[in-house]
Amino acid sequence: MTNPLFYAKIILFGEYGMIEDSQGLVVPYSFYKGTMKFSDLSSEFELKSNRHLQKYSDFLAALDLSDDFKLDIESFKSDIASGLFFDSNIPQGYGVGSSGALVAAIFERYAIRKLDPEQISKDNLKKLKAVFGEMESYFHGKSSGMDPLICYMNLPILIENKENLDRVSIPEGEEGKGAIFLIDSGITGETGPMIQIFFEKMKTEGFRKTLKEEFIRYNNACIESFLKKDMNPFFRNLKKLSHWAYEHFRPMIPESIFNIWKKGLDSNAYYLKLCGSGGGGYILGFTKDYAKAEKMLEGFQKEVIYRF
Repeated sequence: MTNPLFYAKIILFGEYGMIEDSQGLVVPYSFYKGTMKFSDLSSEFELKSNRHLQKYSDFLAALDLSDDFKLDIESFKSDIASGLFFDSNIPQGYGVGSSGALVAAIFERYAIRKLDPEQISKDNLKKLKAVFGEMESYFHGKSSGMDPLICYMNLPILIENKENLDRVSIPEGEEGKGAIFLIDSGITGETGPMIQIFFEKMKTEGFRKTLKEEFIRYNNACIESFLKKDMNPFFRNLKKLSHWAYEHFRPMIPESIFNIWKKGLDSNAYYLKLCGSGGGGYILGFTKDYAKAEKMLEGFQKEVIYRF
């Protein structure tokens, strides 16, 4: 039996805003991946993963999933007893979907009714996202189901609003001067506390107003121009988005990143934004001239994910 690979995901646009009905654009990232394997559990990593799956299987057994999406928990538990573990190099707490890949791998292997990601209707996509949200709530307390959906589909997904999402084609990358890249903040982030901060902020009318009137407007405009590969309005709105986050998402920006975030805004050499919930992990960077940005960001570990 071949073991399918489940890739990490990157939220290019829509972090936090998707909670309040903004659009979102999420893409798979094949640099990091995970797959289900069996072993004698002789390494600490394998043993730890196996024990983690044992606990998780109890949680899944108690979930009341609809008939179309039921899991074969018996087989799952039997495989765990036979040495099943999740072999993954996806870093945890980095905003690239480590729990999402695990949920997708379990669903793919143990769903009683097999689905073909290529054939899933838009309506079923929505239902599947809700099921994945229930499955992933074990890790974050509350989950939109978006991460596992991206990992499972292995396709870029455009979230149109809370109700609608669909597959989308992103412009093909090409070897140009521009780049989208990841910066390692050097610390891991925890999603739960960051989401808590966001909901606290949402209690104030001023923040709710600026989120709806500014953040969501800039965010959606960035998605629209990126998908059209219309780079001038893209960078114009990206700067506004980055500046907005610098002003309003300060608790989510790791201290190590704070100065370089401002440096990008002041110089226009690059712009930064959160990758997922923030608080640590990766930060996303966008630039028209990667060689210049790279020089300015010396000392930080970077990974290019898209060239244009």
